[in-house]
Amino acid sequence: MRKNIAIFASGSGTNAENIIRYFQKNNSIRVSLVLSNNSDAYVVERAYRLGVSCSVFTKEDWTAGDEILAVLQEAHIDFIVLAGFLVRVPDLLLHAYPNKIINIHPALLPKFGGKGMYGDRVHEAVVAAGEKETGITIHYINEHYDEGSIIFQATCPVLPDDSPESVAKKVHVLEYEHFPLVIERLLLE
Repeated sequence: MRKNIAIFASGSGTNAENIIRYFQKNNSIRVSLVLSNNSDAYVVERAYRLGVSCSVFTKEDWTAGDEILAVLQEAHIDFIVLAGFLVRVPDLLLHAYPNKIINIHPALLPKFGGKGMYGDRVHEAVVAAGEKETGITIHYINEHYDEGSIIFQATCPVLPDDSPESVAKKVHVLEYEHFPLVIERLLLE
């Protein structure tokens, strides 16, 4: 039986598009829904262009979670992937999908995680701290930002002349390479 994935995204959606494309020819796994909290997010356009149903919800809807849960259940969603999603997932959804919601973080957790640590802020902090390596962390989510159990990490070097922008490029390569593979592995276990 085919597994259905929902992607939650708040921004441009490059990871979401990469995941959608990866599973387009897969007979066992399909991205069937993209949900966003931002009507201006480019991920909405990407989803429509790739033929994936997309819905945008208000902050109040996200906080309550009941309408989101209804949409997920109606679409028979088995697994949720956060890909650049900047809003806390409500407890209602955490309880409805235990160990079935994962996130990708652009650093090696537990370093450089927590509320407000996303995107360029993370890369700036990594460079400012003089780190020798960084990478990605794919983890389950819980009620605290970036504190769920770690599933997978991949690393890349941070060189003395690296800028936050060059670090971001290295991290994006890791995201695009590993995120779909880890999702697939989790769903086929």
